[in-house]
Amino acid sequence: MAEVVIAELSKVFPGGSVALDHVDLTVADGEFLVLVGPSGCGKSTLLRVVAGLEDPTEGTVSIGGKIVNDLPPKARDIAMVFQNYALYPHMNVAENMAFSLKISHTPRDDIRRQVHEVAETLALEPLLERKPKALSGGQRQRVAMGRAMVRRPKVFLMDEPLSNLDAKLRVAMRGELIRLHQESGTTTIYVTHDQVEAMTLGDRIAVLNEGRLQQVGTPDELYRHPVNVFVAGFIGSPAMNLAHARIESVGDAVELIVGDHRWLVPEAVLNRLPDLRHLSGHRVVVGLRPGALGLLGPVDDIDVPRISVAAVSVESLGDEKNVLFLPPFEVPEVVARHNETETELTSMWTARVEPDAAVFTGQEVTLRLDLAQAYFFDADSGQAFASEASARADGTLVP
Repeated sequence: MAEVVIAELSKVFPGGSVALDHVDLTVADGEFLVLVGPSGCGKSTLLRVVAGLEDPTEGTVSIGGKIVNDLPPKARDIAMVFQNYALYPHMNVAENMAFSLKISHTPRDDIRRQVHEVAETLALEPLLERKPKALSGGQRQRVAMGRAMVRRPKVFLMDEPLSNLDAKLRVAMRGELIRLHQESGTTTIYVTHDQVEAMTLGDRIAVLNEGRLQQVGTPDELYRHPVNVFVAGFIGSPAMNLAHARIESVGDAVELIVGDHRWLVPEAVLNRLPDLRHLSGHRVVVGLRPGALGLLGPVDDIDVPRISVAAVSVESLGDEKNVLFLPPFEVPEVVARHNETETELTSMWTARVEPDAAVFTGQEVTLRLDLAQAYFFDADSGQAFASEASARADGTLVP
């Protein structure tokens, strides 16, 4: 059994910088869990604490039912794969893969057998005599993975192992990682800043921000049911469009006021989120995925919610086209920004339009908004409003 249990884990560096703030997380035996979040959120620090490369300030780490806080890395039965490969340049591929077995005094015949078994799995057999300098980036990464695999550890820890590869090779290596995990069944904790990587690799994803765990769930759960504004704005590519708004009751109807725009909230949304009926005057954050925006068509209803904007950029991606624009209302900051230019760039909204749509950079366009697909969050707490089903399940009506 190789369940990993992280309990009340905190890490405060000298000077008072808080990297981890009371993190509770359980990784099931055989699970592939991805830690994701913006730069500086604490994900690599969490991985290093599990590995024993950093000591926690508070809390415990258990592997296979045993607390390992006081154990050195080599005694934790883990294997780590780093971003920079960390191969020994003077050793060939076979020697690099065999190194950990050699220093643990594994019999020579067993070393040879295990190296060749893993090399066959990773298609490295023709490269066993080569030095790292004679390998491509993808080959070096496979060697780094092979070096970890030959140890047959309880847990794999991977710290952005694909970030140095080109885009095409990253896609191929993601498929390879999924296949290897299915074959080995080894508990894996994988750190990445790339949420597309997280969505394609993880059985579950743990989202971190400023050292605090925001949400843990399957890729589909995080995408469809984000628990707060941060997760909503971070998970998804392109990101969810967010705006400050206000709820107003008008008789039996509910209006959404976004900047100078007033739109009726669809009845389907009110049935799904009944609390919105009772929040007149309440400030909210409303979110729309790019697919909920499109070009206004000639047959669209005259009352359909719409905005007129200038296309700042148009991304043609073959089977889809994205229109980026600055919306005519206030956009919340999901992640703290460091300068004014960065804030403007991250305030962009995205509309996913038909791939053959005649839209050009600088063009004035009118977009329709499908509010039936809208997400709603409390402006003060950032928490998502509970749907009727979840409200009945946990008793929480208002965030």
